[in-house]
Amino acid sequence: MAHFPAQYSTLSAIALKNYIEAAYGLQLISCKFLLRGVSDTYIIEAIDAKYVLKIYREQHRSHDEIQAEVELLNLLKDGGANVVYPITAINGSHLQKFNALEGTRYGILFSYAEGAPVMDLNDDQLKTIGRQMAKVHNITSVVRLSYPRREYSIETTLINPIKSFEPAFNNLPDEYAYLKDMAGKVAQKLCSLDTANFSYGYCQYDFLPKNFHFDDAGNLTFFDFDFAGKGLLVNDLMSFFVHFFMHVYTGRLTDDEAGRMFAVFVAAYSETRALSDDELKAIPYLGVGFWIFYLGLQHEHFDDWSNLFFGVKFIKDRVGLIKVWVDKYCEGGFIEGVIV
Repeated sequence: MAHFPAQYSTLSAIALKNYIEAAYGLQLISCKFLLRGVSDTYIIEAIDAKYVLKIYREQHRSHDEIQAEVELLNLLKDGGANVVYPITAINGSHLQKFNALEGTRYGILFSYAEGAPVMDLNDDQLKTIGRQMAKVHNITSVVRLSYPRREYSIETTLINPIKSFEPAFNNLPDEYAYLKDMAGKVAQKLCSLDTANFSYGYCQYDFLPKNFHFDDAGNLTFFDFDFAGKGLLVNDLMSFFVHFFMHVYTGRLTDDEAGRMFAVFVAAYSETRALSDDELKAIPYLGVGFWIFYLGLQHEHFDDWSNLFFGVKFIKDRVGLIKVWVDKYCEGGFIEGVIV
């Protein structure tokens, strides 16, 4: 009997364990499904090491876009950056092809980032992140990938998402009007800045603590380059600042302490890579694009992620959060201690 068509299947962890053992010549102890997101993630444990297996969806990443991620991570690894990297199979390939119910899906076996995420960062850790992010940018500012990746621009982070998620705001006209008006103002502000002199290259665009680990010795490893794409490199500093904003928003940090901590990070970054005041001043406006871009992504992939949270309450709460960001940083000026 033919299988009924599927839009999203979950590949068997048992079958994947057998496949990975044969494809990579590994002796595996276990393969466990971890989470569903923009890709499906499995934790693989071998006799002497751990790995992460990611299974991509064509709706989210094309074959060429996945190849670009492989290429970027290999360039970063070869350049001495502390990142996870794709493992090469016995046949010399990095991508594995799976004939899933919904069609072809590709997988990559990655090295494992030892340690754990740290949400309450100390000054030494902030300095390490700053220096290591700058090291990543020294590489991504000069490389040119053979395969395409998305581009982060005014159109892709502001204009296009606003259009795409309009149907979700049918019963929230005031919230939609606010976002549309604010996106237009932010676009105008960014156009007024001399962004031609900003550093440009491949940014990770999700530099939150959930995407890097510190081990017991204080070593840092970056991972999860799912959203890496071409854009202003200060976008990565912006996405890292989102972490401090959320700590302030939830009452875990004061504005003054968030500003002090981000300034420690910025100073360490600047030891390795030049950063202009104008780039820092752009962070609040690029941050509006960050929030709107991910709101559009959540709407676009509602069915695939089973995003039960995406509803009226979530949208109203998210617009409220964006208003706080705008009032605090776009209207009120960026944080004391970084840009006065």
